[in-house]
Amino acid sequence: MYAIKAIYDGVEFKPIQPIPVNESYKVVITFIEPVNKQSIRQPFEYGSMNGKIWVSDDFDAPLDDFKEYM
Repeated sequence: MYAIKAIYDGVEFKPIQPIPVNESYKVVITFIEPVNKQSIRQPFEYGSMNGKIWVSDDFDAPLDDFKEYM
């Protein structure tokens, strides 16, 4: 048995995560709560945050606050 998240727009069901099966299955559909447009997230894709997050060059440098413990 698998559970997946999907959005129903009044016409079709749109999965918001991959479906891990390759054969036919009987399904039970449960409507949980209405959604607004802002709450619908797109599926995560690897590399989608590329260029949006940075780490300073001295990230691994020792912190002055811990000098006495080192």
